[in-house]
Amino acid sequence: MRMTELKKTDPEIYNAIVKEMEREREKIVLIASENYASRAVLEAQGSVLTNKYAEGYPNKRYYGGCEYADVVESLAIERAKKLFGVEHVNVQPHSGTQANMAVYFSVLKPKDKILGLSLSHGGHLSHGVQVNFSGMLYKTYSYGVDKKTGLIDYDEVRKLAKKHKPKILLAGASAYSRTIDFKALSGTAKEVGAYFLADIAHIAGLVATGNHPSPVPYADFVTTTTHKTLRGPRGGMVMCRAEYAKAIDKMIFPGLQGGPLMHVVAAKAVALKEAMMPEFKRYQLQIIRNARELSEALLSRGFNIISGGTDTHLMLIDLTGKNITGKEAESALDLAGLTVNKNSIPHDTLPATITSGIRIGTPIVTSRNMKEHEMVIIADLISRVINEPHNITVINQVRDRVKELCRKFPVYGDIEI
Repeated sequence: MRMTELKKTDPEIYNAIVKEMEREREKIVLIASENYASRAVLEAQGSVLTNKYAEGYPNKRYYGGCEYADVVESLAIERAKKLFGVEHVNVQPHSGTQANMAVYFSVLKPKDKILGLSLSHGGHLSHGVQVNFSGMLYKTYSYGVDKKTGLIDYDEVRKLAKKHKPKILLAGASAYSRTIDFKALSGTAKEVGAYFLADIAHIAGLVATGNHPSPVPYADFVTTTTHKTLRGPRGGMVMCRAEYAKAIDKMIFPGLQGGPLMHVVAAKAVALKEAMMPEFKRYQLQIIRNARELSEALLSRGFNIISGGTDTHLMLIDLTGKNITGKEAESALDLAGLTVNKNSIPHDTLPATITSGIRIGTPIVTSRNMKEHEMVIIADLISRVINEPHNITVINQVRDRVKELCRKFPVYGDIEI
């Protein structure tokens, strides 16, 4: 993967990519929505398939020369169907948000009602937030987590659903660390005559390997991204029952998108094949073990974790007792070589640009082959920085320790750029 031509043609872009590689190699990245794709995924995404227009679907294209694009997309579809046990899959969405958009546009009309988890309580922009298309086009309502437990109150969701009568009930989150009860939410959706959409973008890898209950037996539609725990390229998918297949496919193309990004579809196919391998299941289990160990180590160091822990790959930390904002924590930790993202907490009094919390996840450190022992070390490093965010000596000491860990657990060591 030598980039000799890029270096000669566009040194500015080349240098930015080199610096990004250095950042990924030399920092401990704890952003829950990110992961390091495999070498095979990177190779597929960087292939000549980027050249091919393939509007339509396998064996039903609007362009000639699609015989190998058909092979690639058909493999991606069949692998996703087998991995998740679904009747129909569309692998063309460019993102998770566009996957959700395809579902909405297939079964909703403008001003129809949506009920989903509040963004400030761990939900996602595309689940009905006013600044997003989902909040602009539809009448949206939200449920939250209990103030004391930090858990979704399924009885409260039922009450809200009965009150508002949504057309779609949404499950899924971007900052909720506990197991989601898809069966209970499905029952509520049926009771009020709503479609049930499960967005598993964050937990797709866990679901695929049986480390989180699957929504497939209960949901009308399941959407996901293909990065995060699934460890593929950035992109999306829609999975659904056969009865909705035609509507979903028609809405994605020609409704929302033109030609699919065939190089990304190829990378999705590779990631889906990797997800079927025994070592991937062990990898997902280690992600959970690492998250639990990191959570417990942070709790023992006086951190407040929303809901008191985690069942998944992430945790949401309330920093109000540490006299530091999420923005300040993100900045101080980054200086020390620990990359996290600021994140609102339930009932946050600070704006989303500042926040009272940070979100931490373990997919990337697990991709680097770190295990429970390293999670305790990382918790200690986080604690040192948060407790003395303006102490340059501490920042430098932590950064040196981070570099040691990164050298011990290298990433992309076989890639020369």
